[in-house]
Amino acid sequence: MTPSVIEIADCLKGGGVVLLPTDTVLGLAVSPQFDASVAQLYALKDRPREKNLPVMVADADQIEALGADLTKSAKRLIASAFVPGAITLVMELGPDIPTWLSGRDEIAVRIPNDDRLRAVLRETGPLLVTSANRSGCDTPHTAQDASAQLTATPSMVVDGTGHAGAPSTIVNCRVWPPEFIRVGAVSTAQIMALMETEQ
Repeated sequence: MTPSVIEIADCLKGGGVVLLPTDTVLGLAVSPQFDASVAQLYALKDRPREKNLPVMVADADQIEALGADLTKSAKRLIASAFVPGAITLVMELGPDIPTWLSGRDEIAVRIPNDDRLRAVLRETGPLLVTSANRSGCDTPHTAQDASAQLTATPSMVVDGTGHAGAPSTIVNCRVWPPEFIRVGAVSTAQIMALMETEQ
């Protein structure tokens, strides 16, 4: 039986690591409030600790609450048809940030185009969410295969697949025009066409 939004949120708020479908690929989610849980996520992926984890939020208000600098690039993308969606925005952090972001000068953040996931995020607040694959490997298509690839079993596995089958496009919004760090489900041409509507 598929767990409810509340059951998923309760697991995360209790310090669990959840493997779940997103609008791009399968993801591993954890609350940033639990250092031990964040360490567990890194261990599950065998991911180097020096690589920061991206953040997922429910809406633009949660982005502002993180203390991110909403540049011209970021504002245009957040207001576009691509958000919510498969675009991760890299933004500079100001001085007023949550404790769990201490030591970071930038953040990679995304609003997913998935009603259930956004409902979870409204219950939990921002989450650290990364692809559900072992570091250096492709993300498996099914939750069962993803769980088997990891070094151990997550606290909760929500059955399903990533909706797009491709990761998000990562856009550096600290500059104008924005720069592309990774091209994924949304093409560079689509994003640049949006930017060119206002010079």
